[in-house]
Amino acid sequence: MEGAPLARRGVTKVNEDVALPVGRFEEAVRFTHELARELDLDCYLFGHAGDGNLHVNIMTDRRRTEEMRRVGDFVRRLFARVVELGGTLSGEHGIGLTKSPYLGLIFSPAEIALARGIKRAMDPKGILNPGKYFTFEGARD
Repeated sequence: MEGAPLARRGVTKVNEDVALPVGRFEEAVRFTHELARELDLDCYLFGHAGDGNLHVNIMTDRRRTEEMRRVGDFVRRLFARVVELGGTLSGEHGIGLTKSPYLGLIFSPAEIALARGIKRAMDPKGILNPGKYFTFEGARD
């Protein structure tokens, strides 16, 4: 598939964006390429090097269970390394459903509890963006 457009390189695209201190960007790029090679994944990087945004695209097929397990391992390890490098889980695309399980990498339990409390106070019926970051007693799922 040499030279094929990215859209034709996989049935499923797993797209993650992270942000890093500019001085750690190159290290993160190297780590990401090495991790993709280690896990035998088809991975492409884009980004905004000037402000530390890195877009990581894994071209895969969600029907291949073993490959999707490796994609999950890749994402978990990528997020952990980004945080070790002083970065954060999202540069511009937000946390969303796939990143919310990783909030503990960047926030303490007390900070997460505070955010849940604010969400509960602002949205006691759980109708604003239900089931995204936090769920709690009384909220609609």
